[in-house]
Amino acid sequence: MGRSRISVWSIVIRQKMAGIEPLRGFPHVRTSLRTSAVCAAATLLALVTGPAHASEPASDRCQDLTFPVPQGTVAATLCLPDGPTDTVMVLMSGSNYNHVYWDFPYQPETYNFRQAMNQAGYATLVADRLGNGASTRPLSVSLTATATAEALHGMVTALRAGLAGNAPFTTVVTAGHSLSSGTSVMEATGYHDVDGVLLTGYSHTLSVPDVLGVISTYQQAVDDPGFAGRGYDPGYLVTRPGTRAADFYGLDPDPRVVALDEATKETFSLTEYPDGLLSTLPGMSSFISAPVLIVDGSRDRMVCGPGFGTCTDTATLYAAEQQYFSPAARLRTHVVPDSGHAVNLAPNTGGYHAVVLDWMRSIAGH
Repeated sequence: MGRSRISVWSIVIRQKMAGIEPLRGFPHVRTSLRTSAVCAAATLLALVTGPAHASEPASDRCQDLTFPVPQGTVAATLCLPDGPTDTVMVLMSGSNYNHVYWDFPYQPETYNFRQAMNQAGYATLVADRLGNGASTRPLSVSLTATATAEALHGMVTALRAGLAGNAPFTTVVTAGHSLSSGTSVMEATGYHDVDGVLLTGYSHTLSVPDVLGVISTYQQAVDDPGFAGRGYDPGYLVTRPGTRAADFYGLDPDPRVVALDEATKETFSLTEYPDGLLSTLPGMSSFISAPVLIVDGSRDRMVCGPGFGTCTDTATLYAAEQQYFSPAARLRTHVVPDSGHAVNLAPNTGGYHAVVLDWMRSIAGH
């Protein structure tokens, strides 16, 4: 089932040429795909693990959009809070995940980051990277973190201009996970056009053996029963069935969360890694001129260094990371106890939401 989306940038260009304020008065588009996806995920979860509470179907406060890029289109969903806001968070998942990571349908009062931000009064734009979700799937070798960072910049620009009938957002914050934390660093240092940068599953102290251990659990998507026969070229990869709990989770995850994570896992290409990993080397992050919050799980095997030493607690993570950021970043850190790499899917993720909201208030003033 395809997504019915608005081609935002083409409308911006046409209206600019006509001398019209960009996208003012653009008709609202209700997102039927989100409703269908939530229902399908809930049904699948019930079949696999028994009854579960899924999130409510999307309200008419959510709109599906597309953003043209050289390789096709990036798909995203803009959701607004019940009251007025001039602040939006752009949420993009890393490799192995799509938009479901930020908009998780199981027990949304616990695991749904997007919903928590909307309920707190902030708008969200949840985007799929190129090559996964509802975004265009080009040749796998063409996928890079640099292209993703450029697409992210385009979305930030469009949000500031006003789109889909909404007034321009004056405060724009990017939120990344793992690979897309790297692209958030690249975007923030390349364009200096955001008001805050949330980095999760990210540090400058990677455990190379563990990163390689996770990579060893990947296989070609064409060899996975869930993706075979769907037109993926050999360069698209997914995690092998049954490996995600060890790769991305810490202590005592909810087995239903892991099951739904497996059922909604996503493709990616290793060509996205080389330039994305540059953001974890000393140097690049020091050029970020907006506030930064880093959130990691204490049991994140990839970013916490040998023996999880970097993530012992919030103060230890700060001590390790502050040397890589300028004073302008006003760095904050938070460690989610017992969580692995997928901090959004930890049972105690509510504490992390509270930390993010406190940080957002320091940026947006409300």
